[in-house]
Amino acid sequence: MKKVVAGKELNDKMDQAIELLCNTVKTTLGPKGSNIIIDHSAFNPFITNDGVTIAENIESDDAIINTILQLAKEASINTNSTVGDGTTTTLVLLQSIYNLGKKMINDGMNPILLKKELARSTKEIIKLITQYSHIPSEEELLNIIVTSANSKEIGKDIYQAYTLTTDSRTIYLKESNNEKTEIIYKKGYVIDTLIASTFFFKDEKEINITYPYILILNNTVDNMEDIARVINEVISTNRSLIIMAEDYSDFFVKQVINLFLENNLLIYLLKVPEYGSRKLDIFNDLALISNAKIVDDVLNINFNSLGQVESVKINSEETTFSFVTTEKIKSKIKRLEDLINESNEGEKEFLLRRITMFKKGVVDICIGAPTKTERRERKMRYDDALCSLRSASKGVLPGGGVILYKLGFNIKETTRGESILKEALKTPLKQILINSGLDYEKIINELKKDDFNKIFNVKTNNYESMDKSEILDSTSVLCNSISNAVSISSMLLTTTSLIINEYINNTEKISEFAEL
Repeated sequence: MKKVVAGKELNDKMDQAIELLCNTVKTTLGPKGSNIIIDHSAFNPFITNDGVTIAENIESDDAIINTILQLAKEASINTNSTVGDGTTTTLVLLQSIYNLGKKMINDGMNPILLKKELARSTKEIIKLITQYSHIPSEEELLNIIVTSANSKEIGKDIYQAYTLTTDSRTIYLKESNNEKTEIIYKKGYVIDTLIASTFFFKDEKEINITYPYILILNNTVDNMEDIARVINEVISTNRSLIIMAEDYSDFFVKQVINLFLENNLLIYLLKVPEYGSRKLDIFNDLALISNAKIVDDVLNINFNSLGQVESVKINSEETTFSFVTTEKIKSKIKRLEDLINESNEGEKEFLLRRITMFKKGVVDICIGAPTKTERRERKMRYDDALCSLRSASKGVLPGGGVILYKLGFNIKETTRGESILKEALKTPLKQILINSGLDYEKIINELKKDDFNKIFNVKTNNYESMDKSEILDSTSVLCNSISNAVSISSMLLTTTSLIINEYINNTEKISEFAEL
């Protein structure tokens, strides 16, 4: 059964939903914002100040409020998915725009007209924001990463990883079982390890092989007779052989292990860790770096089918092939780069990883901490810093909420949409100062004296020149925060009814039927 909610009931529920969501999240804004403990049914409770993570976990027992919450969360979630940062700022702006817009609608303003005015004003604000934007220097990039993570240690780790690859999208965050955080740079072509038997590791955690032969088989290998001729030729060279195939029969694996034991013949059996087109991509990449031929029919195998690389490192998680860059590889890189613009997001990520492995390699940051709870919290902060790096590389501007406040302070109110944004843009700075326990009015009055060309550094409690301050924001983060806040608040302000399932009635019917 459906229920229609409208009028005062809907307005009250909207107010409650916005208040529950935004009042909870906004206390975390700024370097002195608070943390939130989140319970989780599948994991231990954890502590975080990550806006979108907190927002996603906020729910209500009231089905109407919960429905509105899901819509309001979209502003923060969209900002996170696009730029990975600014999620708390988005909700601070959303709450202010919603509350100010509601007052105007109650005073007789048409909601649809207000929505249009907000959309036009938002475009103008974004144009003004970009005028303050510039490409960051190395020092500025480090500063914005440190600010986002609220940690010099985390910021420096992310920046160090970035200097190794010069592409933030090839930095990968992992949780470590150790207390210490490690930065692991992997130069070479890296794939997940799928080894036919753990026997090959013996008592070692890692296998290191120098100048091995590479045999690539695009099928399943069933018995030794299929490749016996090649095996015999490899034996005569006293070199190791790595076979990369789709799969192996148990019988074949046992045959190879026997050779390993009886003749000390070093043959390692790896399986390709992907399927379909990605499997073929990996086969082609390995063939390129090793100069091997991909064999589709075992009857066609000969010694000329083999390739070789400088070295191979195999551990339980990853296998790394080190190789010499050739003109063929450079041409392949160019072809892959041309494909990126034509690909969807999933394909782009895989293409980028392949390109980077051909060029510079990838970096893993293995995040450690004494406890699992702290490790998860630190990983979120590393993720915030990494996201800020990705967005900041496109442009930055003076941060700490001052630019938004300055724009809001100087907006000429020619429409009611501009009037709303004039006040809403002041709220992030105000919230940062409130969360820091500082005298908001006193600091604002001091900033006004210099037409907001100074920044108040909450960490040091000092005023700094806007041109020299280390406090920076990503241009794309601010633009996305404003756009998403305006979009969702406008949609809520133009909503007059909500249709919802009445689960209680359905439950009662089921109970009555069960009794019969």
